[in-house]
Amino acid sequence: MPVADSCSVSNLYTSHHRWLYELLRRRLSNAFDAADLVHDTFIRVLKRPQAFECEVHERSYLATIARGLCIDHWRRRQLEQAWLQALAERPQALQPSPEHRAIIVETLHEVDAMLQRLPARVRDAFVLAQLQGMPYKTIAIEIGVSERMVKKYLAQALMHCALLEAELDGLLIE
Repeated sequence: MPVADSCSVSNLYTSHHRWLYELLRRRLSNAFDAADLVHDTFIRVLKRPQAFECEVHERSYLATIARGLCIDHWRRRQLEQAWLQALAERPQALQPSPEHRAIIVETLHEVDAMLQRLPARVRDAFVLAQLQGMPYKTIAIEIGVSERMVKKYLAQALMHCALLEAELDGLLIE
């Protein structure tokens, strides 16, 4: 994996850190989340070196990365809130331990990220089958494809689930 020239990243950081932090602080209405996302933005810059023609391009690049991180952040928060709401409806005796909660939330984030990486029809077929319990024929009608394609889509989604499970079990080495 290529790593950015530390001098150019250092200059980028020095020149734009404050601007990016303020942008994210306003967007997120939270200084701590903004600081975390600024950090994550520059980590990504280190992993994907770029050459820029001018300051406008630098800021555009940083803003694009930060925007994607904001979307991920909001998606994670939304998912966590849904989980916490479902958890609140359970009796106290059935509440998982804090450790199990953290594991479940992280697993939910990984599953959500995996679903987002799937093509739209594959994701739709998988969600309709797994969460709605629809039969293949109904799914085919719903998403406008043949039953055979639904089977292919579900096989593709299940393969991604198996890869995610292996990754979560630490069986895959990157």
